[in-house]
This record gives sequence, structure tokens and C-alpha cells, in this order.
Amino acid sequence: MEIDRRDFLQIAASLGLLGAAGGTNLLAGEATQAKIKELNFSDIVKFKAKGKATILHFCDLHAHIKPLYWREPSTLISAKNLVGTPGFICGESFQKYYGIQAGSLDAYFDTHNDFTELAKKFGKMGGIAHMKPIIDHVKKERGAENVILLDSGDTWQGTAVALHTKGEAIVDAQNYLGVDVMVGHWEFTYGKERVHELIGKLDAEFISQNVVDNDPFSDEFEELIFPPYSIQEIGGAKIGIIGQSFPFTSTANPKKFTEGWSFALRHESLQEYVNMLRKEKGVDAIVVLSHDGFSVDQELAKKVTGVDFILSGHTHDPSPEPIIVNDTVILISGSHGKYISRLDLEIKDKKVVDYSFKLMPVASNLIPADKAGTELVEKWYKPYNAELNEVLGTTKGLLYKRDTFYSTFDSLIGMAIEDEMKSDINFNPGYRWGTTVLPGDPILKDNVYEMTAITYPEVYTFDLKGEVIYKLMEDIADNVFNANPLLQQGGDMSRITGASYSIKISAPSGKRISDFMIGGKPIDMKKTYRVSSWGGNLQNVGENLDEKAIRPVYEVVSDYIRKKKVIDIPLESNVKILDMDCGCPVQGASCS
Repeated sequence: MEIDRRDFLQIAASLGLLGAAGGTNLLAGEATQAKIKELNFSDIVKFKAKGKATILHFCDLHAHIKPLYWREPSTLISAKNLVGTPGFICGESFQKYYGIQAGSLDAYFDTHNDFTELAKKFGKMGGIAHMKPIIDHVKKERGAENVILLDSGDTWQGTAVALHTKGEAIVDAQNYLGVDVMVGHWEFTYGKERVHELIGKLDAEFISQNVVDNDPFSDEFEELIFPPYSIQEIGGAKIGIIGQSFPFTSTANPKKFTEGWSFALRHESLQEYVNMLRKEKGVDAIVVLSHDGFSVDQELAKKVTGVDFILSGHTHDPSPEPIIVNDTVILISGSHGKYISRLDLEIKDKKVVDYSFKLMPVASNLIPADKAGTELVEKWYKPYNAELNEVLGTTKGLLYKRDTFYSTFDSLIGMAIEDEMKSDINFNPGYRWGTTVLPGDPILKDNVYEMTAITYPEVYTFDLKGEVIYKLMEDIADNVFNANPLLQQGGDMSRITGASYSIKISAPSGKRISDFMIGGKPIDMKKTYRVSSWGGNLQNVGENLDEKAIRPVYEVVSDYIRKKKVIDIPLESNVKILDMDCGCPVQGASCS
């Protein structure tokens, strides 16, 4: 493929291959040319078009409007019947399953393998200024009137700029990208009033067929909170889009944010909307825009008929190939702005007869930034730069988030809380969003926010009996490792500091955890322990809450890093898995 001089200079600059005067680094010679020819923007957007209608999709941006590093898990485990299936594949197992070459851009985006080395080779991921050129390219190729952009939610929350602007900066970013329709989950943690305010600022439609008013004193009792569907006309076809917001919002997040709203899967009413859109509205295709989670959506497809596509979100999975369940095609587009997926539809005689799909990696170093996007990011970050650009310290090892049991960034958070609160054990939530900091890199205040920026960041310290702690961990394990995906909420195990345990995934409910140690001693069921936690409701069941010690977690962690200056977190987990020998098993729970 020929590269003109303008494209060559843009790509070369983004790879750091230009000198100060703007000329090419001649010392690189043939190596430079080979590197540029190996990968470029045209390769990223190359696509075998089908039909006339195109749907673009992203999910779980978590307010990351700037590029970032994001490492996929090195341990990704579920119940034995789910292990090694899409949604529960990682590392080399992922590469083998999808035929991905080691050391490639896809391996970097989709696995933890050689992450640090590949990060230095390929650079950061995502960022709205790098997403936009992909969107614009597709709209130019297909015609803007034939393209829609869908967002599966978890978009407004996850960074300092989102928290400080109460989501407004991210809505502005969505409008810039051209989002047409979205659903939600963490959006709701801004509270009902703010959610409606932000929807008023949003150019897109916010839809959900599964969020209902359950306040008996309300004039809207048992009525839908949001429009249940949207009909979009693209490429001469009518596409019916039905919204599925996260069905477990009121249990996964504090109820105070959504008091009076009822969340559920509601597959029966979903079926009714599918039938109505087909028969009464005459749509040509049905798309469910979902934040159920990848595994839950695979179960949903078994219960609801007539759905052509489910565009999933919530569990952050990259899936290079679609999953087909009972003639429903299920797609998911990773997280943190790493991917924009493209789905082309060929529609004849009121039905989808063919389609093409591709995950397009937002490789920030290979995609020249759109000027308007860069300016938008700078505008929203400018008031907070002095705070967010503070260098708190440096890290000797890789600080990462995503894993089933243990991550180094969570361990850092736990150590900071333990140091300040002097608790016996503390709990960190198993959230799947955040960032990655490479070995030797500075840790910015912004990075800490990227791991902790929620609207209920308070660290609480209180008393709990050993038997309560033990039962809590068994209950969390039953949620994470339940063989029925409909009984999972799509999170990882809560992280604990000051303690360790062994776990048998395949054991019956309530009997998975053994060798539970607190402070190096076996847990005493009758003993009262001093416990710290954040990001949940655990303090509500504790006693002797220390009101004076309550502080936002991002301040606790920042103070700890300032004090330590150099952070060195061990890679070894404090959890031992008894019935699996590796972190990325294949089907049948065996190691490849």
C-alpha cells in the first residue's frame, strides 16, 4: 500500500521517528520504513463492506477521554462450565482461541502477554481525539446518513475530570464523537436528578426498557423512566434499537442514587418490544443495546427470539469474533476506548441476510489526533491540571487493575488504607475499570483518580465479627463463580489486604473458601476485627464506625504514595486457587 508524504510524516511523528526539525530520523533507515509499513491507519480501518447500513459501537469508556495504557487480565476464571468460553478467556488461551500472533498489536490490545514490552512498542490506547478519525473515516466511506454510533454505557464515570464536572465533560465528549443512542450503569451513580440533567445536555437518545418507577407514591408508578427503544433509519433500512441498562444497578451500587427506580433483566418485556417493533413499526432489524454483561447476554439470547444483534457491554471483554446464540449475533467492544467496532448490515426483504464485523483498535500512536478532540480534552482538564499532574511518586513494577483475584494497583490501594486506618483487614471493590502504569513511570494524582473516581469514595473503618467477614467472602465468591451467568453481576472478587485465603472454584456455594488468614493467623469466627472498606455498603453492617477517620480513598492513596516516593508492589497474589493450575485455563478448566 502506498503512503503519501503527509500520512508518512503524521505516522512517523506519532511514533517518535522525527527529529526536531521535522525531518525523518535517517539513522532509522530501513527499520523506520518497515515499522511504518507494518501498521498504519489504513490497516486499522480496512474493512470488507457489506450492504448499505453501518453501526459503530463502543462500550465501557469509563470517562477516559485521554489515551491510556490498559492491561488485560492474567487471571480470568469463572465456574467450570464457563471457563475457556468467550468472556472468560485470557493470555495465551485468548491468542490460540482467536488465532492471534504473539507480539502483534492484537496481542497487545487483547492480552496481558509481554505487556510492558509491547506498550513501549505500540504506545497508548484510546482517547477521543484518536477515536474520532476512525468514526469520520467510516462516515466518509459509507455516507454519514448511513452510519450510527451506539454506546453501551459506563461512559460518564471513571476519571477525575468526570468526577469534578459531574459527568458534563464526558457528555461533551460523546457529543463530539457523535453518539446517537446509549444506555447506562455507572451513569446512575450521579443520582437521578443529575442523570436527567446530563441527558438534557446529551445529543444522543438515552434508552432503557428495563428501568421502571417503583415508588407507589409517584405519578409515574410502574411506568418506564426512559424511552424503551429508538428507531434509526440508515442505508435505506429501519433499525429498531432496544435499550438494556445494567439490571443489577440497585444492588451493585448504593440504592440512594436510584431510590424509586426498579432495575431487572425483564426479558419478558424485551420480547414484547421485539414483537411490537417487528409487527407494528415494521423495522428491518432488531438490535439490543445492552449493559447486561457478555455472559448474561448470551443467556438472554436463549430467552428472547427475533433479536438480530446484541451489542453488549459491562464486562469489558474484547471479542474479535461474534458469538451466535439461537440466531442472535452478540458483539462486545472491549473497554476504555480501546476499540470501536464496525458492523455492516446487508438487508433484503425486511431481514438481515448478511453482515461484516471488525474490532478497530484505537492505537493512539498510529492515528493522528483530531485537533477539535485535543482542544476539547484540554478545555476540560485545564482547571484541574495543577492537581492532576502532580507526580506523587514512581513505581518499580507494573501497576495494573484487571484480574479475578489480585492486582498490583488494588494492592497499592489496600496498603495505603491499611497504613492510615491501622485496620486488621480491608476490602477493595472488584471494579474492572482504571488504568495501567508502566515500570519506572511516575504515578500522577490523575492515575489515582483513574482507579478510584466514584461519587462515593469514602473509606470507612468499623468492627466486624470474623463469621461475618467469612460469610461475606463466600457470598462474593458465589456471585463471581456461579455456574448460572444470570446470577453473576459481572465483577471480580473483592480484593483484601491484611489477609489471605485459598479457594476451590468448583466447590458448592458457601464452601469455596478455606485457609482464611488474617494477620498471618487463622480467622477467628468469634473475634471482632477492625475493618476498612470503600466503594460499597459494608460499613452499614459494621459497628463502632470511626466517624473522624472517614476520608476519600483517592486522598488516602495519594498521601501514601507521597510518603513512600517509590512504590514496589509484589506480583504474587494473596489468593491460592486449589482446583486450577493457571490463570488463563481453556475449556474444561485445564491449562493449555
